[in-house]
Amino acid sequence: MGIFERYLSLWVGLCIIAGLLLGNLAPEAFQFIASVEMAHVNLPVAVFIWLMIYPMMVQVDFSSIRHVGDKPKGLALTLVVNWLIKPFTMAALGWLFFRVIFADLVDPQTAQEYIAGMILLGVAPCTAMVFVWSQLTRGDANYTLVQVSVNDVIMIFAFAPIAALLLGVSDITVPWDTLLLSVILYVLLPLIAGVLTRRALDSTEDHSRLNRFLAKVKPLSIGGLLATVVLLFGFQAQTIIENPLAIGLIAIPLLIQTYGIFAISYAAARSMKLPHNIAAPACMIGTSNFFELAVAVAISLFGLHSGAALATVVGVLVEVPVMLSLVAFANRTRHWFAGN
Repeated sequence: MGIFERYLSLWVGLCIIAGLLLGNLAPEAFQFIASVEMAHVNLPVAVFIWLMIYPMMVQVDFSSIRHVGDKPKGLALTLVVNWLIKPFTMAALGWLFFRVIFADLVDPQTAQEYIAGMILLGVAPCTAMVFVWSQLTRGDANYTLVQVSVNDVIMIFAFAPIAALLLGVSDITVPWDTLLLSVILYVLLPLIAGVLTRRALDSTEDHSRLNRFLAKVKPLSIGGLLATVVLLFGFQAQTIIENPLAIGLIAIPLLIQTYGIFAISYAAARSMKLPHNIAAPACMIGTSNFFELAVAVAISLFGLHSGAALATVVGVLVEVPVMLSLVAFANRTRHWFAGN
């Protein structure tokens, strides 16, 4: 785990501060950047998000899907948590906090957007960072590849319908064309590009060309993330300065969701008697989020200045330190699992 991944929360925090400062010092510049769009997609943000996603997709080896049946219990746990539990608990927590508990602190329109951002986070299971969490918990690398590959395939077909369902239940109008375009732009096309790149560079006998390429493009992913954070907080700088309480309000249900989902997953993995090197990555992918996709879709659906976009970015700030704490917990409780 390199210095950028290890201290990602710090870099994100510094970029938030930079975005707030720049957004207040030079609002005209950020207004111009926000105006550079095509088909409701902001082009500078789209470029940075592609920089985030593409290196991650190159890491995914879809040939590993042929091993999908080798360890079915761990994969079943991941799929149930990702697609049948997590999106719905996130929507429920968003509704509970912003329609009930925090109802007097947030106006109804902003509350709807915060809920929407949380839903988009909940419907997007982690794709890339799970490789880091798996490595830190000494997880089975081949199994991690299988679960990421299967989840990416499912996400192509399931993300838009589940997001639309939950956004509709939350009384938020869903522009299907924009949602589908976002899935194509930020999931399907990067996946295709990643597969083609991997096929061109990799071979069964020698992975050196692929590994060298990944080493070169990996910093682009972190750079794209940090640049996106600067832009997002720059776009919303004046709103956030006027209402800094929003960050804390959004973080509370996100923290409850993250720790709660991990607790459910970890308890289920233990009851299913999974080995730790399967249980740990299965629980990590079920707990963490594909925040790059959530940010992109929030921007496409609700706009750069929306509360939905802000909620997804707060998800970035919350996720990294929380996931590192869960990695530490998983490593300390390795003895809970048979054969470890």
